[in-house]
Amino acid sequence: MDSVREFQAYGYFIFTIFLVFVLYGYFYHLYKSERDGKRDYEKYSNLALNDEFDDEILERNAERKDL
Repeated sequence: MDSVREFQAYGYFIFTIFLVFVLYGYFYHLYKSERDGKRDYEKYSNLALNDEFDDEILERNAERKDL
């Protein structure tokens, strides 16, 4: 029974380290996307405040640029 608990402890530790790498990878992705000019995440920060029908659209879909 002790070997099962030891295996669970190692698994928990490895999984926690994996999630830390995923989190920092996501932060780096957000930073790089904003630095390269692909996305401007600051305009998304006010999305909850500007949610009326007559508010400005943040970005249009690629296939519906004619609207």
